[in-house]
Amino acid sequence: MKASPRLVKAIINLWPPFLGAGIRVSRIAPDWREVDVSLRLGLTNRNYVGVHFGGSLYAMTDPFFMLMLMNCLGRDYYVWDRAGRIDYLKPGRGRVSARFRLDEVQLAEIRHHTAGGEKYLPELTVDVVDHGGDVVAKVHKTLYVRRKKDRR
Repeated sequence: MKASPRLVKAIINLWPPFLGAGIRVSRIAPDWREVDVSLRLGLTNRNYVGVHFGGSLYAMTDPFFMLMLMNCLGRDYYVWDRAGRIDYLKPGRGRVSARFRLDEVQLAEIRHHTAGGEKYLPELTVDVVDHGGDVVAKVHKTLYVRRKKDRR
């Protein structure tokens, strides 16, 4: 059984690591191709100099591309996080947000590269932006995707 985006959003927003860090999912599109996440600055996620702790900025982006691909590609595929990297570009103050997007071109490319059962390692990128629209951090996620043997 596939969980609905609405149910997953509710569960993620109650998940203790996200709840405690101030991470909030505001929207998951019905087709799983768009997710909007925000992070408020508070006592539990600020660093020594009073701006967003880098670990919280990364955590707010960690699971979403994997969840989106799992739901867009379906049960015929293995999808795992393989690697992640974050480039901090400026101090994060106030509320920051990330908008995750997958388009049909990206999904078609993944399906093409995995059609014969080969693994594919797409790199997807999301910007973390502040309330003024300035990029605070750029997060690069490498995923592992392979079509299951019995589904080829």
